[in-house]
Parts: sequence; C-alpha cells; structure tokens
Amino acid sequence: MECRKFEITLVSANDLEDVRKLFKMKVYARVSIGSDPKTERRTPADKHGETDPAWNFTMKYTISESMVQHYGVSLVIKLYCKRKLGDRYVGEVHMPMKELFDGAYSCGGSAMVSYPVQRGSVNSQGVLKFSYRFGERVTADKLLLVESIGDWFRYAD
Repeated sequence: MECRKFEITLVSANDLEDVRKLFKMKVYARVSIGSDPKTERRTPADKHGETDPAWNFTMKYTISESMVQHYGVSLVIKLYCKRKLGDRYVGEVHMPMKELFDGAYSCGGSAMVSYPVQRGSVNSQGVLKFSYRFGERVTADKLLLVESIGDWFRYAD
C-alpha cells in the first residue's frame, strides 16, 4: 500500500466567539482525519490568548495515498473551550485532504493557510491558521523499514 507522511501545525486562531462570559477562555483543538476516532489528536489548551489562542503545536500522521487522490476524506479541526463542568464547543474547520494536497503540491508539498471557523451550517466568528506538509509517496513496506531504523537510531544512544 502506498502512503505519505502528513504533518500539520496548528498556529493560532483569531477573533473567536467568546463562549465563556464569566471566566477566561482556554481554547484547545481536536484534529482528526475523516471520521476515524483513532486519528484524533489534541493540542494543549492555550491559557492566555482567550479569543485569540496560539498553539504552534505539530501533529504527525501517516495517511494512505488514496486519501489525497479522491474527495471524500476531510481534515477536521474542532475547537473547544476547556471547562471544569464540561468543555464548550467553539467551532470547527473541515477541509478535504485532496484540496489540501492539491494546494500544497504547487508549493513544494507545504503551505500556510487560514480558514473561517464554522459553527453548524453558518459561519461563526473567527479564523483558524495552520501550516501543513505532505511527505513523498512511499510504499508501506519501505515506510515501516524507515520508521524502525529511525527508532533504532533514536534508542541507540
């Protein structure tokens, strides 16, 4: 099976809707590919930016080549405000992986983008900024070999 490395760095969000009126907003993001809960990763909560959080947090994935060749699989980024009595939903961004790949392909495989944050079917307040990068296409056998060699070097100290 052919696959690629995919790396996303959530940089920041600006002008988010204040969903917490009494206390400071502490915003974090949950990132997943498609609707697969096994791909979900989470940023730490930004404790200082409130409606303008900044993370500069990088997440790495290995994705199948078919995800960037056909529409149907989306990158999903959901923003939440951390609270003791249950986190509050702020909004989300959905982008087809194929669109991201096509947009980065002409720029050498990486790009920096900004997308409006949506809440339900209408635009809500705010813009999410992130960068991403696609690696070269490799077969799964070669990728496993490279990752195991990388682990060997990492633990060879």
